Amino acid sequence: MENSGGIKASLQGRYASALFELASENGTVTAVESDLEKVGHAIGESADFAALIRNPQVSREAAGKVVDAVSGVLGLSDLTKNFLGVLAANRRLSALPEIIRAFAAIAAAQRGEATADITSAHALTDDQVEQLRQKLEVREGRKVKVKTSVDPDLLGGLVVTIGSKRIDSSIRTRLNSLAQAMKG
Repeated sequence: MENSGGIKASLQGRYASALFELASENGTVTAVESDLEKVGHAIGESADFAALIRNPQVSREAAGKVVDAVSGVLGLSDLTKNFLGVLAANRRLSALPEIIRAFAAIAAAQRGEATADITSAHALTDDQVEQLRQKLEVREGRKVKVKTSVDPDLLGGLVVTIGSKRIDSSIRTRLNSLAQAMKG
């Protein structure tokens, strides 16, 4: 199950792989993937939750209680809830965002899909996202799932990341390149 990005080699990859294998055995890969997306959104939307998972001074017991509460609020499956409990007990909650990404990559690879993270200076319309998805599918030769985000600092253009490949056509990068060239 090793992929070209070496996901399995990292600690986060080993946790994600173990969770994927358990979810596969239980036939709950889709549910767990959905659960992890919810947890990822919770980390992104709650500064308190994000700070808690990164705080090494939070006791294992306190982290476990928080994870239990969050699991209940988000309606997570038992497997995901237990997995988060293991992370809390092993003091590995800080790796959760990377584990979520690794799990999504493993699940996508199993389905023969690629995930493209597209960052733009302004929100893209549904039509623009669909056109990009179709072009990326032709380029990659497989189904592509698209995740979009907005970063006004790009000024314009796009940054597309698929696995370890990055296509950066942002105006910020072009200006930085121009500035470097002018320095000589």
